[in-house]
Amino acid sequence: MRKIQDLDAIDQAIIDELTRDGRLSNTELSQRVRLTPAPCLRRVKRLESEGIISGYHAHIDPVAAGRPFEVTVSVEITMNDQRSVEDFDAAVLAMDEVVEARRVFGSPDYILRVLVADVAAYERFQTTKLLVLPGVSRTISHQTMKLVKAGPAQ
Repeated sequence: MRKIQDLDAIDQAIIDELTRDGRLSNTELSQRVRLTPAPCLRRVKRLESEGIISGYHAHIDPVAAGRPFEVTVSVEITMNDQRSVEDFDAAVLAMDEVVEARRVFGSPDYILRVLVADVAAYERFQTTKLLVLPGVSRTISHQTMKLVKAGPAQ
């Protein structure tokens, strides 16, 4: 896979435009990056095949989806052997409430972004799904008061 610094200015322009609006038609994209449609499409397909463009996503309004209560959860696990980490990763992947999970350096071991309907739903999630996982030693929950900035999906 190529690195971002190996991309030319047109490839970078394509990435920038698709980051802002992943639903652009090839015709519109080609106009914005000043290419004809056929070479523009070839570049997009190449960027996809090389894994530089890894997908296209819809941003869903959490309120409309019935999950307006957002909590960021720091999780510490007691066992840091490879198997424990893999088991925790697999468990978190299976949880619909967890919309983002990051394994981080230092402490905590994980930072999770959780979307649920309300406080009661979060309590159920935490007590019946998260705290029962083997190795979870501590969680700290932070409710989002206001989303100040959200970047495009990367």
